Amino acid sequence: MAADEHHEVYAPDQLKPGNRKRGQKGAIISALIMLLFFWGNQQGKTEMVWLVAVAVGLIAIVIGDIVLRRNGLRGND
Repeated sequence: MAADEHHEVYAPDQLKPGNRKRGQKGAIISALIMLLFFWGNQQGKTEMVWLVAVAVGLIAIVIGDIVLRRNGLRGND
């Protein structure tokens, strides 16, 4: 093997495909649960800002994944 060759090393779990649909549903359900925390006992608005930011981030990741897969820019599991 030459000194400039580089081979990736993977654990067996990394090569096993995951359940994409289950992950998307889990992210959406988690985002909805976070939005339900609005009716808690928060004193300030900081908690609400973080809850909305994380929930929107989760939904944006799911939508981005769907768009990339639809356009063929990301492989299907």
